[in-house]
Amino acid sequence: MIELQNISKVFHKGQVNEVCALTDLFLTIQKEEFVSVVGANGSGKTTLLNIISGAVLPSSGRIRITETDVTRLPEYKRSRWIARVFQDPLKGTASELSILDNFRLAAIRTQPKNLIIGINDVFKKKVRDSIATLGMGLENKLEQAIGTLSGGQRQALTLLMSVMDDTQILLLDEPSAALDPRSATLILKTASELISQYKLTAILITHNLKEAQLYGNRLLQMSEGKIVRDVSEEEKKRLPLSEMYAWFDI
Repeated sequence: MIELQNISKVFHKGQVNEVCALTDLFLTIQKEEFVSVVGANGSGKTTLLNIISGAVLPSSGRIRITETDVTRLPEYKRSRWIARVFQDPLKGTASELSILDNFRLAAIRTQPKNLIIGINDVFKKKVRDSIATLGMGLENKLEQAIGTLSGGQRQALTLLMSVMDDTQILLLDEPSAALDPRSATLILKTASELISQYKLTAILITHNLKEAQLYGNRLLQMSEGKIVRDVSEEEKKRLPLSEMYAWFDI
């Protein structure tokens, strides 16, 4: 599904502030794998997601998605496969538009620009039924501007919108980091359910080791732009949280 071969990324090359964010990185993620990634600040986690999404192009190496070489493809051309949820709940939605309008935009994210999906009764019911699964009561506020919602509410809706159009890969960039504990739990639980329901291939970046232990069927640890641990599903099931803390000398 996702193959990274000999990927390196250098920012500000040849300047005094040169940073090598990724170094000779090899990674293969199979279809329907849910991979959690941990690592200290500056370890390369977010750069890894940016490289996969196309927000950043690699300095060297090759990237394949579903056996298609996407190494030089920009982000918008990779959206046919990829949806992404950011740490900041304000990203990924249009604040001034209603909840319903945001879902409509999400539904045509990868469609030809001349294709119009109207907001009819069938579409409204689909959106209302989807939102009702959150148990937040937002299914009765479809005309409310999405920018008036709390961070947790907005992040939950962003997750639902990520699967409104055809999506094969879901990138979760610390989606619960800016939220209170209750909202964070809802977000990760919802994400896990959507990944399972839609048979998605997913990557979760998190600083929360308990989240990394609970979610995903594979665990990676990054350090200084490299993958230093790759824990399989069976190993992960037996991995105590105390050992994960020991990786970081906590």
